[in-house]
Amino acid sequence: MADSIQLLSDEEIQRFIVDGCLTVQADYPPSFHAGIRDQIEAVFAKEGNPGNNILPRVPQLGRVFEHPNVQGALTSLLGPDYILNPHRHCHLNPPGRRGQQWHKDCYVYDHNLRHPRFYWVLAFYFPQDTTEDMGPSGVLPGMQMYKTISDVDPEKTQEEARAFCGPAGTVALVHFDSWHRATENVSTKNRYMLKFQFARTREPEQPTWDHQRRAWSLGMEDRHPALSRDVWHWLCGKPQKKQQPPEGDLKNLLSVLKRGSEGERLDAAYGLAEFGAPAVPELVAAMREEALATIEETEAKTPDNAHGTNPTSGCAALALASIGAPAAGALAGMLSDEHWWVRAVAAHVLGRLGASAMEAEPALRKAMRDRHWWVRRNALEALSAIGVFSATLIADLTDALGDEDYRVRRNAALTLAKCGEAGCIALAALHEMLEDENRYNRFYAAHGLKQIDTPAARDILLRALFNSRWCSITTKDDLY
Repeated sequence: MADSIQLLSDEEIQRFIVDGCLTVQADYPPSFHAGIRDQIEAVFAKEGNPGNNILPRVPQLGRVFEHPNVQGALTSLLGPDYILNPHRHCHLNPPGRRGQQWHKDCYVYDHNLRHPRFYWVLAFYFPQDTTEDMGPSGVLPGMQMYKTISDVDPEKTQEEARAFCGPAGTVALVHFDSWHRATENVSTKNRYMLKFQFARTREPEQPTWDHQRRAWSLGMEDRHPALSRDVWHWLCGKPQKKQQPPEGDLKNLLSVLKRGSEGERLDAAYGLAEFGAPAVPELVAAMREEALATIEETEAKTPDNAHGTNPTSGCAALALASIGAPAAGALAGMLSDEHWWVRAVAAHVLGRLGASAMEAEPALRKAMRDRHWWVRRNALEALSAIGVFSATLIADLTDALGDEDYRVRRNAALTLAKCGEAGCIALAALHEMLEDENRYNRFYAAHGLKQIDTPAARDILLRALFNSRWCSITTKDDLY
C-alpha cells in the first residue's frame, strides 16, 4: 500500500500550516463504515466506552488509517516514520447534548511545550455521515499558536469556527494545539467521532509530500505569514535565509515582544528572528524573563492547558528556535541557570533546533542528570532531535530508562528507538519497562524494541505481545 499512498500537495501542506487542519476521505464502500459504526454502537450498549482499547475492540478501525488518502496525508505531515500513539478515544455525542467549550487537548501523560512546529497531529474519524445538526467537531482555524482566544464560551467567541461535516469516512487531521470542541447535537441521531493521535519520530530532512516548489503560494490569507514560513522551511528540512532587517528595528521589535498583544508578539518574534545572531543576546534575556514570569503557568489549569501539563512556548523562545544554530551556544549556557524552568525552556528550544543544536550536546548530556525531571525530560528530547548517538550516550539513555520519573523514562525509550541495533544494550531495561506503572510507557518500551529490531529484541517483543493479546470477539456474553 505504501507505493499507492496519496501524498498532499504543496498548497495543502501550506494550508494546514496556516489553518491547523484539513480533511481527507477514507473512501471505502459505505458498508465498511456502517459496519464500524454498528460495532461501536453494540460495544457501547453492552460494555460501555472501552477507552484506549477501542482499537483492539474494533480492529477494523486500523484499516481507516491504512487507507492511501489517510496514510498519505499523515506521511506528508509527519514523515514516513510516524507512530500511532496508544491513547485514543471514541466520543459519542448523543441527541440533545450541549456542545463543549473551546479547549486544547493535553499531550497525555507527558509535558510537551506547545509550538507551531508540530510533532503531533490529531485524527478525527467519523464513521457515519455527519451533518451540522448532529454536533460535529469544530475547530478555530489559524488559532493553534494562540494561548488565548476572545472567549472559550462558543456563544461569545469572535473567531470564525469550522465544523467537520461530511460523508462516512471523513477524517479530519488537526494540529495538536488547535482550539476545538464538540458542537451541540440537535438531531435525533448519535454522532460518533474516534480521536487518534499520531506523532513524528524524526526531524524533517526533506519534504515528504508531493513537493514541487519551495516558494510559498501567493494570495493565501494568513494571520502570521512569517511564522507560517518558518514552519514551512522547517518541514522542508532547510533553514530559512534571514533577511537582515534595518538595525533600528531591533529595539522596536523587542519592545513589542514584551508589551504587545499576543498576535503582535508573535509577529515580533519572527521579525526578530530575521536578525539572526545579533539578536540572540537580547532574545536569551527575554526568554529568561518570559520563563520566570510564567512559572506558575506550568501547572495552571487554563483552557489552553487544561491539565496543567502543556504550557505554550514563549515568543522569545519561538524566535530563538527560528534563528537556529547561531542560538545554540547561548541556549547551552542557559542550561546552568539557577531557575529550573529557565533550564527546562532552554532545553526545549534546543530540541526545536534539531541537528543545529550539536554545539549544545555536551551541556545537554549534563542536563540529563539535572535535579528537576522536566529539565531531564527536555534534555532527552533535544538529544533525540540532534540525532547523534554515541556508545556513551546510548549507555546514558539505558540508565535513563530507570529514572524515577515516568516522563524521563518515556523519552529515553523514544530516543533509544532511533538508535537501531546499537540500542541492543538496553534490551533488559526495555523488557522491564514493558511492565512500567505507566500504561503509555509500556507502549513506548514496545516501540523501542520494535525499532531496535535485533532477533533478541523481536523475541522479547513477540512474547510480550502474545501474552497480552486481547481477543476482540470474546465478550461477557461469549466467553469461549
